[in-house]
Amino acid sequence: MGVWLAHLMFELPVWQLSTHVRTGPGQWLAEVVATFGLILCILGCRSCAPASVPYAVGLYITAAYWFTASTSFANPAVTVARSLSDTFAGIAPDGVLGFILAQMAGMLIGVTLGSWLWPTRRDA
Repeated sequence: MGVWLAHLMFELPVWQLSTHVRTGPGQWLAEVVATFGLILCILGCRSCAPASVPYAVGLYITAAYWFTASTSFANPAVTVARSLSDTFAGIAPDGVLGFILAQMAGMLIGVTLGSWLWPTRRDA
């Protein structure tokens, strides 16, 4: 619904699918890196300064937009949403699965390392 609302605000056709091709090993690696970093950012802040999580996530995503080849989707919901918008930020539907698999890999690596770096009482 957020995608459709954004289309209405910018006077674009409400229903559209992206034709912007984003795919390949470099894009997927960028998503692994972006998601891995996001997970570490969340876990580290949660462990050391929980109130900073919202700010840190916003700052991390802003930075990752600039330092990753994929522009840091780092979230399956964002990936699907971007497939529903045929704008410069879009991703063709054929590329969605590769991005989501890369995000899952980044999440697993991030959670594994984060659990080691900042064990919870239950983990310790």
